[in-house]
This record gives sequence, C-alpha cells and structure tokens, in this order.
Amino acid sequence: MTTPQQQQKKPQKYKYLSGFGNHFETEALPDTLPKNQNTPQICPRGLYAEQLSGTSFTTPRHLNQRSWLYRILPSASHPPYKPLASNGLVTNNFSRSKIDPNQRRWKPLPIPEKPTDFVSGLVTYCGTGDPGLKVGVAIYLYAANEDMKNKAFFSADGDFLIVPELGTLDIQTEFGFLEVHPGEIAVIPRGILFSVKLPDGKGRGYITEIFEGHFRIPELGPIGANGLANPRDFLSPVAAYEDLSTPYTVINKFQGSLFETVKDHSPFNVVAWHGNYAPYKYDLASFCVVNTVSFDHLDPSIFTVLTCPTNTPGTACLDFVIFPARWSVADHTFRLPYYHRNTMSEFMGLIYGVYEAKRVGFSPGGATLHSCMMPHGPEFSAFDKGSKEELKPVYISGTLAFMFESSYVFYLTDFARENLVDDQYSKVWEGFQKNFDSSTKKESDSSS
Repeated sequence: MTTPQQQQKKPQKYKYLSGFGNHFETEALPDTLPKNQNTPQICPRGLYAEQLSGTSFTTPRHLNQRSWLYRILPSASHPPYKPLASNGLVTNNFSRSKIDPNQRRWKPLPIPEKPTDFVSGLVTYCGTGDPGLKVGVAIYLYAANEDMKNKAFFSADGDFLIVPELGTLDIQTEFGFLEVHPGEIAVIPRGILFSVKLPDGKGRGYITEIFEGHFRIPELGPIGANGLANPRDFLSPVAAYEDLSTPYTVINKFQGSLFETVKDHSPFNVVAWHGNYAPYKYDLASFCVVNTVSFDHLDPSIFTVLTCPTNTPGTACLDFVIFPARWSVADHTFRLPYYHRNTMSEFMGLIYGVYEAKRVGFSPGGATLHSCMMPHGPEFSAFDKGSKEELKPVYISGTLAFMFESSYVFYLTDFARENLVDDQYSKVWEGFQKNFDSSTKKESDSSS
C-alpha cells in the first residue's frame, strides 16, 4: 500500500518560503530591502515603498497582518476604475436571493467551449452577508480554458481559498509565483493581485471567499503540539518581478461587482517584500489525520485544515475540512458519517475518487449543499453496506472530498437554482425500511 505522502511527486517548479503566518523577507535582487527601516527617503534601487495592510493598524500584534512591498512603480499609478461589463454570474448581493431549504446536488461545471480565462469562468453559487460590512462568505466554482493574458485580478472584498479539481494553476502574484495542483490549495488574501495560467489547457475547481478576518490553522487543544495541518507545510512565494511597459488590465472585485482599469505597465513589479501578509499554498497530502482508534464516528471538525472564526468562541465563519486518505479502524461502529441535522451550513465538493457516503451521483467537480437544520447522511445503499460489512481495519484511499462549513445560512444565486441541478438527489434516501422492534424481550433472553 502506498500512501499519498509516499507517492512520487512532481518537483516544485518554484522556490517557496516555509511556515504559516511567518514574518518573511525575500529579495529577487540582492540588497533591495532597506536596512533597519521601512520607508527611507530614497529606497534602494530607486524603488517605491508600499505597505499592504490586511488588518487595521491597531489590531493586536498576534493578529496583525501587513507586508512592505518595494516596487518599480506604485500601485496608485493607474487610470480610474470603470464598471466591467460582465456576464452577471459573479455577485455578492444575496439580499434578493430566493430562499430554498432543500438539500442540493450539482453536476460539474462543463469546461467552456469559448475561450474563457479564470476570472471570466467564475460563477457564484451561494453565500451570505455583505462585503461592505465585512461579514459573510461567498462560494464560487470556476471553469476555464485560457490563460489570463496581460490581465490581473484582485478582490477588495475578502480572502480567496482556491481548491483546484481539474488542471494545475500557475498563479503569478505580486509576491511571486505559486504552482497549485489538484490536491493542493491556494489562499490569496484580500487586495493581493494575481493572474492565472493553465498549463494543462483547462482548469476547474472551487473557491470560497471570506469577507471577515483571515484564515488560521485550528487550535489543537488536547491533541497537543503536533498534528492536522502543520505550520511548516504552508508555502509562500519568494519575490519575483517583471519590468514590462505594456498595457495591463487590472480587474477589481469591489462590493461584489467587477471594475477594471488598464495600466501602462505590469503590476507584478515587486522586487522585494517583507512581512506576514502574503499568499500561500498547501498540499492536502501533508495533513496529519487524527481519528478514533477505538469506537464511534467522531465529528468532522477533526479534519479541519483552516478556519476563520467569528466572535463567538468555537463558531466559524468558515471551516475548510477535508476527507483524505486514512485508516478506518473503529470497532462496534457504523463507520460512515452519521445522520445529522446541523446548525451549520455544509457545502461539499469532490476533488477526485468516490466519497464513501455518497457513492452514486456525486462526481469530481460536482457539489452538494445541506443547509442549516436540513437532515442529511449516507445514501441508502451506503448505509446498507456499512451496516453489514466486516469491521476489519480498512485503508480508505483514492479519494479526496472537502467541505466548506459555515455558521451562516447560505442563499442560492439564480444560476445555482436553475443550472446543473441534480433533481434526483433526494432519491438517494429512498429505500429505508422500518427495523424497529418494540418488544421488551432482552437480548440475553433471546440468546438463551
């Protein structure tokens, strides 16, 4: 048996800085960062100093996030932004969305037939809150078949967590490059410009955007100092720049709407940077799974990779949870996920393989949504199998599913209500029989 950690991986295309939330410093050219200060009267190499603040100035130090960038031209050097004529599929205005409590399942987004880049291929499925109030979440899917050419994008509304399902993403950011394969994730914090190329000629996947706070790795409590997502496995880019004088379109998502401007130079002109506010990637195969070695099915919170907390302790704006390869050894136990009604909203996706509790109809690139207090759990065929199987140790492999779980209630967009909906989803819970025995006869009596 070969675990994902033991499988031969492609060599990294780019160099990275290791660590979650670290204070980094990196230079594309030596002697670029100023010594002992941030804003000298004249910066080395004639660069411009610019601070990018991901939190307020007075946020407590252990939560404060900011970086200093030293660039060829300041970001403010651009014509005014103008509204971008779009297809209307990107929205954060959920106040007009129709309410629908039912369990939902969607088929995968098809790869477009017409040339479509990453930004043009974004579609909002659901969300809640208001980016203007910096409260809430949005969930998107994307499908694209073309590189972003002389085009950059950033969201002023929140942090993007990108989960590729099909095709590698070669992401150029102001801070440097990230290569992100299916089975890995990338986080691009609020305000950071990036551009996406598709080395495989096409790409598809999932995105969640948090309008409030930033992602953290979860506390470990009695687990101890190690386990789950270890800080050293998160990778941020080293500085890389291009000095190009050419028209460059920059798209800004602001209050859920898209705006654009055209610079006369590349915005990826940061020669050096230092700080703790930066994009990063993470290989989900690095996740150290913690699970029961005795009995019962534990809560899925043990699979949390990243979390964005609300002000209520233990309650998340968004948890990113995965269901990776792992051993299943619980004794005297129904090992599949239990039937559940939840105060949280659960949006699930599948990166590859077959999810053990949804073996029929849940395809890679597809999605499900179980809203607040809507019952859900294994389909009948999975329950039937799980109730009868021999309880020997089993290594669950060849599958990787995930969940965006939120304490907020999600509202569906018109696109999500009307397109790619699997109308047969509710039928997966048909076939259950009454097995109830109301007799008072004790088990010991029946065996005598």
